[in-house]
Amino acid sequence: MSLRQLLLRLPGYFGASAPPRRLWWSPSLDTIFSVVSWRGQSSRSPAHWNQVVSEAEKIVGYPTSFMSLRCLLSDELSNIAMQVRKLVGTQHPLLTTARGLVHDSQNNLQLRGLVVLLISKAAGPSSVDASCQNYDMVSGIYSCQRSLAEITELIHTALLVHRGIVNLNELQSSDGPLKDMQFGNKIAILSGDFLLANACNGLALLQNTKVVELLASALMDLVQGVYHENSTSAKENRITDDIGISTWKEQTFLSHGALLAKSCQAAMELAKHDAEVQDMAFQYGKHMAMSHKINSDLQPFIKEKTSDSLTFNLNSAPVVLHQEFLGRDLWIKQIGEAQEKGRLDYAKLRETIKAGKGVTSAIDLCRYHGNKALEALESFPPSEARTALENIVFAVTRFS
Repeated sequence: MSLRQLLLRLPGYFGASAPPRRLWWSPSLDTIFSVVSWRGQSSRSPAHWNQVVSEAEKIVGYPTSFMSLRCLLSDELSNIAMQVRKLVGTQHPLLTTARGLVHDSQNNLQLRGLVVLLISKAAGPSSVDASCQNYDMVSGIYSCQRSLAEITELIHTALLVHRGIVNLNELQSSDGPLKDMQFGNKIAILSGDFLLANACNGLALLQNTKVVELLASALMDLVQGVYHENSTSAKENRITDDIGISTWKEQTFLSHGALLAKSCQAAMELAKHDAEVQDMAFQYGKHMAMSHKINSDLQPFIKEKTSDSLTFNLNSAPVVLHQEFLGRDLWIKQIGEAQEKGRLDYAKLRETIKAGKGVTSAIDLCRYHGNKALEALESFPPSEARTALENIVFAVTRFS
């Protein structure tokens, strides 16, 4: 069986559903939640997220849905892909990651590369520097910018794979045999390193020192952000850390916003745009990524049909805001009331948080960052690519 055939069959191999996985300026809360004018217009917003992505892909002329998988279709990873099948029946997170890369129609893990392509087309070639005019351009996007979009996706995919490494000291009998979990960790490390190596090789081929510096600093931010997330990730049997929304935003930018923001800036650098255009691209990427992360954090609290057993991150945006409004002492009390036999009743705690201000405040914060992203786009000329970027913001910040 070829690797391409294997990838098409991976969802069936892995099962239909995934096992559960266990310092920029920051405005005050009053400033954030006093935003009364939401720029998004429902009449302009496509009905579904998939529709937004599909229309955007047509604009850039590139099927980004499988952008990060081109590297996976190489002989070097064919054996690894086959070996992943040995993890079926275990709770190793690498299965969830692999399934998401191949069969994720709702969240579209390749959003970053798509945004890089869209903002590249929206900005177009530089009007003051003619040195790029001899570069190959297809659908209004330079070939080097398309390479950058793939590099961005490779880095993001490598991070997803590496984050699936299991702490073997915290294994439970239901997770699977120890030897299988150890094997899964080895596969995650090797495949993640391979993707990063290919990303670094692609960066070198761009032959642009500033772009290499930007993406290298984004990698450093990712490592620092993940370290913070791991150090503050709450387990079921202990109280969450006392972090405010300002600290949460700083850490979230490192782990979720820096890569997209700096990739957008790098795309402008490749087209020889000036510092002002580069900064606007950076601002769009940063605020778009923040809105996207907050939207993801909100899903367990706003979905109409939510499983009672669904867990959520106790350091996610709605929870952090809930704790900040409530006060540390009352939050600790609510955590205690939601404990049953040493385990946290997420359904009960979710209803408690929904009754407070955390969820509505997180929605306001998501829209605040959406507005900032739209403001950054005002410096770009009107075009279908700019409209697509706006529609992505509308889709991410739409909760009705």
